[in-house]
Amino acid sequence: MYHFFIFIQKTQQIKWLFLLLFAVEHSLTYIYTAFSHPVKLPGIHEFTAMGLLDNRMIDYYDSSVQKKIPKQDWMKERLQPEYWDKGTQSRQSKQQWFKVNIDILINRMRQTSNDTHVLQWMHGCVANEDEHGNIQFKRGMDMYNYDGDDFLAFDDERQVWVAAADAAFPTKRKWDDVTALKDYTKGYLEKECMEWMKTFLKYSTEQEQVLHTANHRLPDDDATLLIAGGAVAAVVLIVCVAVAIVLLKKKRKYRMFRPISFITV
Repeated sequence: MYHFFIFIQKTQQIKWLFLLLFAVEHSLTYIYTAFSHPVKLPGIHEFTAMGLLDNRMIDYYDSSVQKKIPKQDWMKERLQPEYWDKGTQSRQSKQQWFKVNIDILINRMRQTSNDTHVLQWMHGCVANEDEHGNIQFKRGMDMYNYDGDDFLAFDDERQVWVAAADAAFPTKRKWDDVTALKDYTKGYLEKECMEWMKTFLKYSTEQEQVLHTANHRLPDDDATLLIAGGAVAAVVLIVCVAVAIVLLKKKRKYRMFRPISFITV
């Protein structure tokens, strides 16, 4: 019996090691960044939103373009015009939501509106893909950042909002009282986000198979650029925004939603 127990234990260890070695992690993330005033820095807009699949930019919107646009060929080819029209309307609404709530936070923290402040929101889901191609939910993320510091985050397991700053507690109490918001957020992270991730991965994989065939007729360097371009563009934009936030924090003397989530902070 003792030897049998050791065999079972070693089998379980091998199983977990196998899963660790062969499991592939995927992510679908949306990042929104809003400044209280226009920022006079190249490539930085008053409001920016982007979607990232496995850290590769798949869509983009900013306050200058005022339109949600595809950043991958398969997004443009596979998704209907209605998807982009509704996406544009949604992000225009979010742009207004951010503008209202930055003003609320400035007043709550007794800051001056003459300085530039920034509010960010990141939400999405992370999943594991096993050796059979099955994709399973791993965790969700829904968090806010104000002036470069953590502000508020959603605890998916306990289904409560967690305040990371004193100024976030009024928002936590307000949002915790809205059961529909918590239910929607949990449902989006665990179901809707996962459904979109699987759809986007399917489209992306099918295009990569086509590119793999076409790449036999391209120099290796050109093939690499085709695949990596979206990821590089996303990293460059995120770095630019991060630099802008750091510069704004140094300049000051002090430290610097989906339709249902359009509840003020």
